[in-house]
Amino acid sequence: MYKIARFEKVSYEQFKNDWLKIFPETEDVREIYDCIKLPKRATSGSAGYDFFAPADIEFVKGKSTLVPTGIRAYIEEGWVLSIYPRSGLGFKHRCQLDNTVGIIDADYYNALNEGHIMIKISCDAHDEGHRLEVGSGEGFAQGIFTQFGITYDDDADGVRSGGFGSTTEKK
Repeated sequence: MYKIARFEKVSYEQFKNDWLKIFPETEDVREIYDCIKLPKRATSGSAGYDFFAPADIEFVKGKSTLVPTGIRAYIEEGWVLSIYPRSGLGFKHRCQLDNTVGIIDADYYNALNEGHIMIKISCDAHDEGHRLEVGSGEGFAQGIFTQFGITYDDDADGVRSGGFGSTTEKK
């Protein structure tokens, strides 16, 4: 096994800012922040690192829910962290990431938002009124580290400043 990454919490200020954008009615963000669990594997044979809900989260049929995890990942160059929903959420509740697979590049760690990993999930269950509640501290997503290569003629020289969409050219 290669040891190529480290999970950390983002600063309280960054988490509070991101959390209140999504859940403005929250009264005690500090309590949520203090209870954030770093991702971990459940067994020695697991490939995925479970991401845990920082608070009680509800996923409702036909809606997307953005979850600020409070987590960032230091990743060595040449590796990427791919984010997926936990298998049970997909099978039992038809939950899926809105971008199908979240890609966390190594240079995201130094982004202006501290590399805060945000996970947006939609619920597409068959039955009307379907709701899934994930309790604080329960796993809802998983991340898998994958090594990647580049082409011989690669000449990328851009510098990341943010998250989603920050590395695409502006026209």
